[in-house]
Amino acid sequence: MGKENCTTVSEFVLLGLSHDPELRVCLFLLFLLIYGVTVFANLGMIALIQVSSRLHTPMYFFLSHLSFVDFCYSSIIVPKMLANIFNKDRAISFLGCMVQFYLFCTCGVTEVFLLAVMAYDRFVAICNPLLYLVTMSQKLRVELVSFCYFCGMVCSLIHLCLALRIPFYRSNVINHFFCDLPPLLSLACSNVTVNEVLLFMVATFNESVTIMIILTSYLLILTTILKIHSVEGRHKAFSTCASHLTAITVFHGTLLSVYCRPSSGNSGDADKVATVFYTVVIPMLNPLIYSLRNNDVKEALKKMMSF
Repeated sequence: MGKENCTTVSEFVLLGLSHDPELRVCLFLLFLLIYGVTVFANLGMIALIQVSSRLHTPMYFFLSHLSFVDFCYSSIIVPKMLANIFNKDRAISFLGCMVQFYLFCTCGVTEVFLLAVMAYDRFVAICNPLLYLVTMSQKLRVELVSFCYFCGMVCSLIHLCLALRIPFYRSNVINHFFCDLPPLLSLACSNVTVNEVLLFMVATFNESVTIMIILTSYLLILTTILKIHSVEGRHKAFSTCASHLTAITVFHGTLLSVYCRPSSGNSGDADKVATVFYTVVIPMLNPLIYSLRNNDVKEALKKMMSF
């Protein structure tokens, strides 16, 4: 690509998901419904944990932060995506694009580490139940959650600083519904190999470390559960972990398919579908998974509704 075709940009144009007028209406109604459920479910989960004394435990402390991250995660992307479905002008300023990417990346990395911390929490609760509250002290909980947010902000800042150094773009049209890094890099005129390699390495490192923590925690949990002689005790232990394992599987599965592979230079339809799933659908599913499969949450909700 010659330099004469390259230019600085002051705004980007987001192509979105579809140009079909009939499909746009369906997409708008579907994503509006999903976003409404996401906001209600996550904010409701946070409120329920705050007001219910039976949920003032380390597990629900981490769950309240997961709900907060999911709410932010979805709110960073979905409102702009809904507006762009019918807008002819789908422009987003350069600054707005960079801010959206930074906040989205921060929430994504934070959630990756939060799920790992929650796996460790389940390990302590099941393998060392008598020392659970002592081990997972308020100080340690705050430190672990702060570390998750810190990792999210630092990783995002690294990618943002490198993205801001891109001087010229051959186009300002992003083949995506929000400002994600891979489709943005595909528009750069300059060599972005460093950006692509760093994205792959950071994503792979984060996934590898957190999945290792999760697998180790649940391997030790499984070993402990198999030593329980009571069938009821085993069932209770398995049900305690089932919700977390479900959330981990759907979230990490989509992340691995999008980021933990060498960049192809373009954002295909398959990547868009996977991205929709973990940015729009999963933030709605997480609070539903934890509430529908959790007796403590259901009992707390019943108690609150009875007043």
